[in-house]
Amino acid sequence: MYDFKFADIGEGIHEGQILKWEFKIGDTIKEGETLVIIETDKVNAEIPSPVTGVITKLGPSEGETINVGETLAVIDDGSKLPSEVKTKIEAQPITESEEENAAGVVGTIEVSSEVIASSIETEINIPLKEARILATPVARKLAKDLNIDIKTVKGTGENNRVLKDDIYKLSEVSKVKTAEPIKQLPLTFNSERTHREKISKLRKTIAENMSLSKSTIPHTTIMDEIIVSELVDFRSKQKELANQKEIKLTYMPFIIKALTNTLKEYPIFNSSFDHNNLEIVYKNYMNIGVAVDTPDGLIVPNIKDADKLSIFEIAKELMVIKDKASNKKLTLNDLNDGSISITNYGIYDATFGAPVIKYPEVAIIGIGRITKKPVVINDEIVIKEILPLSMSIDHRVIDGGDAGRFLKLFKSYLTNPMLLLLS
Repeated sequence: MYDFKFADIGEGIHEGQILKWEFKIGDTIKEGETLVIIETDKVNAEIPSPVTGVITKLGPSEGETINVGETLAVIDDGSKLPSEVKTKIEAQPITESEEENAAGVVGTIEVSSEVIASSIETEINIPLKEARILATPVARKLAKDLNIDIKTVKGTGENNRVLKDDIYKLSEVSKVKTAEPIKQLPLTFNSERTHREKISKLRKTIAENMSLSKSTIPHTTIMDEIIVSELVDFRSKQKELANQKEIKLTYMPFIIKALTNTLKEYPIFNSSFDHNNLEIVYKNYMNIGVAVDTPDGLIVPNIKDADKLSIFEIAKELMVIKDKASNKKLTLNDLNDGSISITNYGIYDATFGAPVIKYPEVAIIGIGRITKKPVVINDEIVIKEILPLSMSIDHRVIDGGDAGRFLKLFKSYLTNPMLLLLS
Protein backbone atom coordinates (compact mmCIF):
# COMPACT_ATOMS: atom_id res chain seq x y z
CA MET A 1 0.00 0.00 0.00
CA TYR A 2 1.24 3.47 -0.84
CA ASP A 3 -0.04 6.38 1.23
CA PHE A 4 0.23 9.30 -1.21
CA LYS A 5 0.41 12.67 0.60
CA PHE A 6 -0.16 16.17 -0.75
CA ALA A 7 3.37 17.56 -0.84
CA ASP A 8 4.76 21.06 -0.51
CA ILE A 9 4.92 22.14 -4.17
CA GLY A 10 6.67 25.42 -3.45
CA GLU A 11 5.90 29.15 -3.96
CA GLY A 12 4.36 29.43 -0.50
CA ILE A 13 1.48 27.10 -1.38
CA HIS A 14 0.33 25.27 1.75
CA GLU A 15 -3.18 24.20 0.82
CA GLY A 16 -5.37 23.65 -2.19
CA GLN A 17 -8.93 22.90 -3.24
CA ILE A 18 -9.77 19.63 -4.95
CA LEU A 19 -10.91 20.72 -8.39
CA LYS A 20 -11.33 17.36 -10.13
CA TRP A 21 -10.54 13.74 -9.43
CA GLU A 22 -9.43 11.99 -12.63
CA PHE A 23 -9.82 8.51 -11.07
CA LYS A 24 -12.18 6.91 -8.58
CA ILE A 25 -11.83 4.20 -5.92
CA GLY A 26 -11.25 0.81 -7.54
CA ASP A 27 -9.60 2.24 -10.68
CA THR A 28 -6.14 1.16 -11.76
CA ILE A 29 -3.77 4.09 -12.21
CA LYS A 30 -0.33 4.08 -13.79
CA GLU A 31 2.69 5.92 -12.49
CA GLY A 32 2.79 9.44 -13.94
CA GLU A 33 -0.91 9.62 -14.81
CA THR A 34 -2.75 12.66 -13.45
CA LEU A 35 -4.59 11.60 -10.31
CA VAL A 36 -6.19 14.91 -9.38
CA ILE A 37 -6.26 18.57 -10.33
CA ILE A 38 -5.84 20.87 -7.33
CA GLU A 39 -6.66 24.56 -7.42
CA THR A 40 -4.16 26.54 -5.38
CA ASP A 41 -4.02 30.28 -4.83
CA LYS A 42 -1.59 30.61 -7.73
CA VAL A 43 -2.10 27.82 -10.28
CA ASN A 44 -4.13 24.73 -11.04
CA ALA A 45 -1.71 21.88 -10.32
CA GLU A 46 -2.02 18.50 -12.01
CA ILE A 47 -0.80 15.98 -9.44
CA PRO A 48 0.55 12.73 -10.95
CA SER A 49 0.49 9.33 -9.29
CA PRO A 50 3.92 8.29 -7.98
CA VAL A 51 3.17 4.56 -8.38
CA THR A 52 1.14 2.08 -10.41
CA GLY A 53 -1.68 0.29 -8.62
CA VAL A 54 -5.33 0.15 -7.61
CA ILE A 55 -6.84 3.12 -5.77
CA THR A 56 -8.33 1.99 -2.45
CA LYS A 57 -8.96 5.38 -0.88
CA LEU A 58 -9.26 8.99 -2.01
CA GLY A 59 -8.84 12.21 -0.05
CA PRO A 60 -11.32 15.10 0.24
CA SER A 61 -14.24 15.42 -2.17
CA GLU A 62 -14.24 17.85 -5.07
CA GLY A 63 -14.61 21.41 -3.80
CA GLU A 64 -13.07 20.64 -0.40
CA THR A 65 -9.69 21.85 0.86
CA ILE A 66 -6.59 19.72 1.42
CA ASN A 67 -3.51 20.83 3.35
CA VAL A 68 0.11 19.92 2.80
CA GLY A 69 0.81 16.58 4.50
CA GLU A 70 -2.71 15.19 4.24
CA THR A 71 -3.49 12.00 2.33
CA LEU A 72 -4.47 12.42 -1.29
CA ALA A 73 -4.94 8.72 -1.98
CA VAL A 74 -4.02 5.25 -0.82
CA ILE A 75 -2.84 3.09 -3.72
CA ASP A 76 -2.36 -0.67 -3.61
CA ASP A 77 0.90 -1.03 -5.50
CA GLY A 78 1.61 -4.56 -4.29
CA SER A 79 4.02 -3.47 -1.60
CA LYS A 80 3.49 -3.75 2.12
CA LEU A 81 5.43 -1.90 4.76
CA PRO A 82 6.18 -4.14 7.80
CA SER A 83 4.35 -2.87 10.86
CA GLU A 84 7.49 -2.87 12.95
CA VAL A 85 9.34 -0.73 10.40
CA LYS A 86 6.37 1.60 10.08
CA THR A 87 6.21 2.03 13.84
CA LYS A 88 9.91 2.85 13.93
CA ILE A 89 9.57 5.44 11.18
CA GLU A 90 6.59 7.16 12.78
CA ALA A 91 8.40 7.37 16.09
CA GLN A 92 11.57 8.85 14.59
CA PRO A 93 11.59 12.63 14.12
CA ILE A 94 12.62 13.96 10.73
CA THR A 95 16.06 15.48 10.36
CA GLU A 96 16.62 18.72 8.54
CA SER A 97 18.18 16.99 5.52
CA GLU A 98 15.35 14.48 5.26
CA GLU A 99 12.70 17.14 5.31
CA GLU A 100 14.42 19.12 2.57
CA ASN A 101 13.83 16.15 0.31
CA ALA A 102 10.09 16.38 0.93
CA ALA A 103 9.68 19.43 -1.28
CA GLY A 104 8.88 18.90 -4.93
CA VAL A 105 7.47 20.58 -8.01
CA VAL A 106 4.40 19.91 -10.08
CA GLY A 107 4.99 16.82 -12.18
CA THR A 108 7.86 15.46 -10.09
CA ILE A 109 6.35 14.95 -6.66
CA GLU A 110 7.82 12.06 -4.75
CA VAL A 111 7.03 12.22 -1.07
CA SER A 112 6.89 9.22 1.18
CA SER A 113 4.68 8.73 4.17
CA GLU A 114 7.72 8.90 6.42
CA VAL A 115 8.27 12.54 5.59
CA ILE A 116 4.69 13.68 5.70
CA ALA A 117 3.97 11.99 9.00
CA SER A 118 6.01 14.69 10.75
CA SER A 119 3.95 17.58 9.37
CA ILE A 120 1.38 17.49 12.18
CA GLU A 121 1.45 20.82 13.99
CA THR A 122 0.54 20.22 17.62
CA GLU A 123 1.73 22.95 19.93
CA ILE A 124 3.57 21.63 22.98
CA ASN A 125 5.63 23.83 25.25
CA ILE A 126 8.91 21.96 25.59
CA PRO A 127 12.13 23.65 26.72
CA LEU A 128 14.53 24.33 23.85
CA LYS A 129 17.27 21.70 23.63
CA GLU A 130 20.59 21.60 21.87
CA ALA A 131 19.47 19.46 18.95
CA ARG A 132 19.02 19.34 15.23
CA ILE A 133 16.70 21.94 13.76
CA LEU A 134 13.33 20.31 13.15
CA ALA A 135 10.52 22.00 11.23
CA THR A 136 7.38 21.08 9.36
CA PRO A 137 7.51 21.47 5.56
CA VAL A 138 4.98 24.29 5.87
CA ALA A 139 7.13 26.20 8.37
CA ARG A 140 10.36 25.61 6.46
CA LYS A 141 8.87 26.92 3.21
CA LEU A 142 7.30 29.90 4.99
CA ALA A 143 10.64 30.80 6.58
CA LYS A 144 12.28 30.69 3.16
CA ASP A 145 9.55 32.88 1.62
CA LEU A 146 9.99 35.49 4.39
CA ASN A 147 13.81 35.32 4.41
CA ILE A 148 13.95 34.12 8.02
CA ASP A 149 16.84 31.99 9.25
CA ILE A 150 15.01 29.00 10.69
CA LYS A 151 17.92 28.33 13.07
CA THR A 152 16.97 31.49 14.97
CA VAL A 153 13.39 30.36 15.57
CA LYS A 154 12.39 28.69 18.83
CA GLY A 155 10.09 25.81 18.00
CA THR A 156 7.01 25.18 20.12
CA GLY A 157 6.03 21.87 18.55
CA GLU A 158 6.84 18.31 19.49
CA ASN A 159 10.59 17.75 19.90
CA ASN A 160 10.98 21.56 19.59
CA ARG A 161 9.81 21.37 15.99
CA VAL A 162 9.34 24.79 14.38
CA LEU A 163 5.72 25.49 13.41
CA LYS A 164 4.40 28.06 10.98
CA ASP A 165 3.04 30.13 13.90
CA ASP A 166 6.60 30.35 15.23
CA ILE A 167 7.67 31.83 11.90
CA TYR A 168 4.86 34.37 11.87
CA LYS A 169 5.89 35.61 15.33
CA LEU A 170 9.28 36.73 13.97
CA SER A 171 8.16 38.09 10.62
CA GLU A 172 6.92 41.47 9.53
CA VAL A 173 3.96 39.70 8.03
CA SER A 174 2.81 38.64 11.47
CA LYS A 175 2.02 42.28 12.22
CA VAL A 176 -0.50 42.22 9.40
CA LYS A 177 -1.85 38.73 10.10
CA THR A 178 -2.17 38.98 13.88
CA ALA A 179 -2.84 42.68 14.43
CA GLU A 180 -5.94 43.65 16.33
CA PRO A 181 -8.67 44.46 13.80
CA ILE A 182 -9.72 48.08 13.53
CA LYS A 183 -12.79 48.63 15.61
CA GLN A 184 -15.72 49.80 13.55
CA LEU A 185 -19.45 49.82 13.69
CA PRO A 186 -21.08 46.52 12.72
CA LEU A 187 -21.88 46.36 9.02
CA THR A 188 -25.56 45.86 8.43
CA PHE A 189 -27.13 45.40 5.03
CA ASN A 190 -30.57 44.76 3.65
CA SER A 191 -30.30 41.04 2.90
CA GLU A 192 -33.06 41.28 0.32
CA ARG A 193 -31.13 43.79 -1.77
CA THR A 194 -27.60 42.46 -1.33
CA HIS A 195 -25.80 39.14 -1.70
CA ARG A 196 -22.46 37.77 -0.54
CA GLU A 197 -19.83 35.74 -2.38
CA LYS A 198 -16.72 34.07 -1.01
CA ILE A 199 -13.59 35.47 -2.62
CA SER A 200 -11.56 33.10 -4.79
CA LYS A 201 -8.21 31.72 -3.70
CA LEU A 202 -6.53 33.94 -6.29
CA ARG A 203 -8.29 37.04 -4.95
CA LYS A 204 -7.26 36.04 -1.42
CA THR A 205 -3.64 35.75 -2.57
CA ILE A 206 -3.79 39.12 -4.32
CA ALA A 207 -5.09 40.73 -1.12
CA GLU A 208 -2.36 39.12 0.98
CA ASN A 209 0.40 40.01 -1.50
CA MET A 210 -0.75 43.63 -1.75
CA SER A 211 -0.83 43.90 2.05
CA LEU A 212 2.63 42.33 2.26
CA SER A 213 4.06 44.64 -0.40
CA LYS A 214 2.60 47.85 1.00
CA SER A 215 3.43 47.00 4.62
CA THR A 216 7.01 45.95 3.82
CA ILE A 217 8.17 48.14 0.92
CA PRO A 218 8.28 51.96 1.20
CA HIS A 219 6.92 52.92 -2.22
CA THR A 220 7.91 56.02 -4.17
CA THR A 221 6.32 56.61 -7.58
CA ILE A 222 7.81 58.68 -10.42
CA MET A 223 5.74 59.74 -13.45
CA ASP A 224 6.72 61.06 -16.86
CA GLU A 225 5.59 61.26 -20.49
CA ILE A 226 7.52 60.02 -23.54
CA ILE A 227 7.24 61.07 -27.16
CA VAL A 228 6.87 57.75 -29.00
CA SER A 229 5.85 58.88 -32.49
CA GLU A 230 8.80 57.03 -34.07
CA LEU A 231 7.88 53.88 -32.15
CA VAL A 232 4.28 54.11 -33.34
CA ASP A 233 5.44 54.44 -36.96
CA PHE A 234 7.99 51.65 -36.63
CA ARG A 235 5.46 49.22 -35.13
CA SER A 236 2.91 50.10 -37.80
CA LYS A 237 5.41 49.24 -40.55
CA GLN A 238 6.34 45.91 -38.95
CA LYS A 239 2.81 44.69 -38.15
CA GLU A 240 2.34 43.12 -41.59
CA LEU A 241 5.56 41.16 -41.26
CA ALA A 242 4.49 40.05 -37.78
CA ASN A 243 1.10 38.96 -39.10
CA GLN A 244 2.81 36.80 -41.71
CA LYS A 245 4.56 35.01 -38.85
CA GLU A 246 1.25 34.78 -36.94
CA ILE A 247 2.56 37.12 -34.27
CA LYS A 248 0.48 39.80 -32.57
CA LEU A 249 2.86 42.76 -32.39
CA THR A 250 1.81 45.16 -29.64
CA TYR A 251 3.89 47.86 -27.99
CA MET A 252 4.69 45.61 -25.04
CA PRO A 253 7.57 43.66 -26.74
CA PHE A 254 9.33 46.97 -27.47
CA ILE A 255 8.82 48.10 -23.88
CA ILE A 256 10.18 44.80 -22.52
CA LYS A 257 13.21 45.01 -24.81
CA ALA A 258 13.87 48.58 -23.70
CA LEU A 259 13.55 47.46 -20.09
CA THR A 260 16.07 44.61 -20.40
CA ASN A 261 18.58 46.90 -22.10
CA THR A 262 18.19 49.43 -19.29
CA LEU A 263 18.53 46.79 -16.57
CA LYS A 264 21.97 45.90 -17.95
CA GLU A 265 23.14 49.41 -17.12
CA TYR A 266 21.32 49.67 -13.77
CA PRO A 267 21.38 46.20 -12.13
CA ILE A 268 20.08 47.56 -8.80
CA PHE A 269 16.61 47.48 -10.39
CA ASN A 270 17.05 43.74 -10.95
CA SER A 271 17.48 42.87 -7.30
CA SER A 272 15.70 42.08 -4.04
CA PHE A 273 16.30 43.39 -0.53
CA ASP A 274 17.03 40.83 2.18
CA HIS A 275 15.85 42.77 5.21
CA ASN A 276 16.96 40.17 7.77
CA ASN A 277 20.55 39.97 6.56
CA LEU A 278 20.71 43.59 5.32
CA GLU A 279 21.87 42.46 1.90
CA ILE A 280 20.92 43.30 -1.67
CA VAL A 281 20.45 40.18 -3.79
CA TYR A 282 21.43 40.87 -7.41
CA LYS A 283 19.91 38.54 -10.00
CA ASN A 284 21.96 37.21 -12.90
CA TYR A 285 18.88 36.73 -15.05
CA MET A 286 16.10 38.92 -16.45
CA ASN A 287 12.65 37.41 -16.06
CA ILE A 288 10.22 40.21 -16.92
CA GLY A 289 6.81 39.94 -15.28
CA VAL A 290 3.71 41.07 -17.15
CA ALA A 291 0.47 41.65 -15.23
CA VAL A 292 -2.39 39.76 -16.87
CA ASP A 293 -6.03 40.44 -16.07
CA THR A 294 -8.06 37.23 -15.76
CA PRO A 295 -11.70 36.64 -14.78
CA ASP A 296 -10.48 35.56 -11.34
CA GLY A 297 -8.08 38.45 -10.77
CA LEU A 298 -4.65 39.81 -11.60
CA ILE A 299 -1.76 37.39 -12.05
CA VAL A 300 1.86 38.14 -12.99
CA PRO A 301 3.65 35.44 -15.01
CA ASN A 302 7.09 36.31 -16.31
CA ILE A 303 9.02 35.86 -19.55
CA LYS A 304 12.18 33.91 -18.78
CA ASP A 305 15.53 35.35 -19.90
CA ALA A 306 13.81 38.10 -21.87
CA ASP A 307 17.16 39.81 -22.45
CA LYS A 308 18.17 36.93 -24.72
CA LEU A 309 15.07 37.17 -26.92
CA SER A 310 14.33 39.24 -30.04
CA ILE A 311 11.31 41.52 -30.22
CA PHE A 312 9.37 38.93 -32.24
CA GLU A 313 10.35 36.18 -29.77
CA ILE A 314 9.16 38.31 -26.87
CA ALA A 315 5.87 38.89 -28.71
CA LYS A 316 5.44 35.11 -29.10
CA GLU A 317 6.11 34.54 -25.39
CA LEU A 318 3.55 37.20 -24.50
CA MET A 319 0.94 35.39 -26.55
CA VAL A 320 1.77 32.11 -24.81
CA ILE A 321 1.63 33.36 -21.21
CA LYS A 322 -1.58 35.35 -21.78
CA ASP A 323 -3.24 32.28 -23.29
CA LYS A 324 -2.05 30.11 -20.41
CA ALA A 325 -3.27 32.67 -17.86
CA SER A 326 -6.71 32.90 -19.47
CA ASN A 327 -7.08 29.10 -19.51
CA LYS A 328 -5.57 28.51 -16.04
CA LYS A 329 -2.64 26.61 -17.51
CA LEU A 330 0.13 28.56 -15.81
CA THR A 331 2.69 26.57 -13.83
CA LEU A 332 4.74 27.63 -10.82
CA ASN A 333 7.72 28.06 -13.12
CA ASP A 334 5.76 30.73 -15.03
CA LEU A 335 5.28 32.71 -11.82
CA ASN A 336 8.46 32.42 -9.81
CA ASP A 337 11.88 34.11 -9.98
CA GLY A 338 10.70 37.41 -11.41
CA SER A 339 13.11 40.32 -11.91
CA ILE A 340 10.87 43.34 -12.44
CA SER A 341 7.26 43.69 -13.57
CA ILE A 342 5.21 45.75 -16.01
CA THR A 343 1.52 46.58 -15.68
CA ASN A 344 -0.36 48.03 -18.64
CA TYR A 345 -3.41 49.99 -17.52
CA GLY A 346 -3.47 51.74 -20.88
CA ILE A 347 -5.50 48.89 -22.36
CA TYR A 348 -8.36 50.06 -20.12
CA ASP A 349 -8.10 53.61 -21.44
CA ALA A 350 -6.30 54.81 -18.31
CA THR A 351 -3.48 57.34 -18.40
CA PHE A 352 -1.50 57.40 -15.14
CA GLY A 353 -1.38 55.14 -12.12
CA ALA A 354 0.77 54.31 -9.11
CA PRO A 355 1.51 50.56 -9.46
CA VAL A 356 2.23 48.40 -6.43
CA ILE A 357 5.55 46.54 -6.45
CA LYS A 358 5.38 42.75 -6.64
CA TYR A 359 7.17 41.54 -3.50
CA PRO A 360 10.13 40.82 -3.29
CA GLU A 361 11.02 42.79 -6.42
CA VAL A 362 12.20 46.40 -6.02
CA ALA A 363 10.46 48.18 -8.90
CA ILE A 364 7.49 48.04 -11.26
CA ILE A 365 6.76 49.92 -14.48
CA GLY A 366 3.27 51.25 -15.24
CA ILE A 367 2.27 51.92 -18.85
CA GLY A 368 -0.63 54.20 -19.77
CA ARG A 369 -2.63 54.83 -22.95
CA ILE A 370 -0.80 56.38 -25.93
CA THR A 371 -2.56 59.59 -27.01
CA LYS A 372 -1.85 62.46 -29.37
CA LYS A 373 -0.94 65.71 -27.65
CA PRO A 374 0.48 69.11 -28.64
CA VAL A 375 4.11 69.50 -27.59
CA VAL A 376 6.71 72.22 -28.14
CA ILE A 377 9.74 71.17 -30.24
CA ASN A 378 12.22 73.80 -31.45
CA ASP A 379 9.82 76.53 -30.32
CA GLU A 380 7.05 75.11 -32.48
CA ILE A 381 3.85 73.41 -31.39
CA VAL A 382 3.46 70.01 -33.03
CA ILE A 383 1.23 66.98 -32.46
CA LYS A 384 3.02 63.86 -31.20
CA GLU A 385 2.08 60.47 -29.78
CA ILE A 386 2.69 60.51 -26.04
CA LEU A 387 3.15 57.48 -23.77
CA PRO A 388 2.41 58.09 -20.05
CA LEU A 389 4.85 56.24 -17.82
CA SER A 390 5.06 55.64 -14.08
CA MET A 391 7.51 53.67 -11.99
CA SER A 392 7.25 52.67 -8.33
CA ILE A 393 10.51 51.90 -6.54
CA ASP A 394 11.57 50.36 -3.24
CA HIS A 395 13.03 53.41 -1.52
CA ARG A 396 15.04 51.23 0.86
CA VAL A 397 17.53 50.41 -1.91
CA ILE A 398 16.74 52.78 -4.79
CA ASP A 399 17.05 56.57 -4.55
CA GLY A 400 15.32 59.19 -6.65
CA GLY A 401 18.51 59.91 -8.56
CA ASP A 402 18.85 56.26 -9.54
CA ALA A 403 15.24 56.21 -10.71
CA GLY A 404 15.73 59.39 -12.75
CA ARG A 405 18.80 58.06 -14.53
CA PHE A 406 17.07 54.71 -15.14
CA LEU A 407 14.03 56.37 -16.72
CA LYS A 408 16.19 58.65 -18.87
CA LEU A 409 17.88 55.66 -20.52
CA PHE A 410 14.65 53.68 -20.69
CA LYS A 411 12.90 56.57 -22.43
CA SER A 412 15.71 56.93 -24.98
CA TYR A 413 15.10 53.40 -26.25
CA LEU A 414 11.38 54.04 -26.71
CA THR A 415 11.88 57.45 -28.26
CA ASN A 416 14.27 56.01 -30.85
CA PRO A 417 13.29 52.35 -31.48
CA MET A 418 16.24 51.79 -33.83
CA LEU A 419 18.41 51.72 -30.69
CA LEU A 420 16.59 48.53 -29.69
CA LEU A 421 17.78 46.85 -32.87
CA LEU A 422 21.31 48.25 -32.82
CA SER A 423 22.09 47.73 -29.12
